[in-house]
Amino acid sequence: MSTLKALAFAKLNLWLDITGRREDGYHLLETVMQSISLADVVSVEISGGSGISISCGREDVPTDRRNTAYRAAELFLQAAGKSAQVDISIKKHIPSGAGMGGGSADAAAVLRLLNSGFGFPLGENALLDIAAQVGADVPFCLVGGTKLCRGIGEQLSEFPEVRGMTFLVVKPEFSCPTGEAYKRYDESPVRACGGLEEFRQSAAGNFFGAMYNVFQTLYADDRTDRLCGKLRECGAQGAILTGSGSAVFGVFSDRTQAEQAAAEFPDCFTAVCSPEQEGVSITVREVL
Repeated sequence: MSTLKALAFAKLNLWLDITGRREDGYHLLETVMQSISLADVVSVEISGGSGISISCGREDVPTDRRNTAYRAAELFLQAAGKSAQVDISIKKHIPSGAGMGGGSADAAAVLRLLNSGFGFPLGENALLDIAAQVGADVPFCLVGGTKLCRGIGEQLSEFPEVRGMTFLVVKPEFSCPTGEAYKRYDESPVRACGGLEEFRQSAAGNFFGAMYNVFQTLYADDRTDRLCGKLRECGAQGAILTGSGSAVFGVFSDRTQAEQAAAEFPDCFTAVCSPEQEGVSITVREVL
């Protein structure tokens, strides 16, 4: 029996555009993702027998096949030709329905832990193939950092790394389920922005003024727009929705300023984070 543990880092979308749809209905994306220091803690215990179980102390997180971590474990065992009892424990810190990839991050952590626990039977490409089957954000969560992701999220390429910035994430009390967000897009498509190359050029400098998210345009939601406006009033150099929402984030050059700004959102979940690769601690206030 062996027990392994890993951090599952959340992500933010610095750029998100929908460029079309495949024949199978999946949406084609152009998105720049950034992993941040806010993370769930995922533990995997491997023992004799056969089966998969998930435990989590948060009621809004399913513990059956609806959980992407379950699907990740199932596909890994099939691909690696292994049989075992896999018990997964998830300590959640990433809010659900926020557009921060919490479920995808958990699934990616499970893939990494199982591969390690079984002596690395699968290479990086095989893990990425499994990740793409589990969900659109899982391949990115498997590698982290700053990446340009295309297709349905499975086509990853390098992008200028974000360094020296602090992110203040604000998650309001309402959520935006991903499925409903894409359904809204299908009912009222938004023309592709087409400004990715301009954003790439700005990424080495003041990228925060050029960030874009198609869902913020699609929603035209006063609630999220007000949150972004308030972040800018508090000193954020740019603020935008992440993923399909409902979390928004502001980009600050000064961590102390970001922590002070967090106090201005007393009714929201807030997290003051760094880019994950910088390894800076986080400040989180959860609203139950």
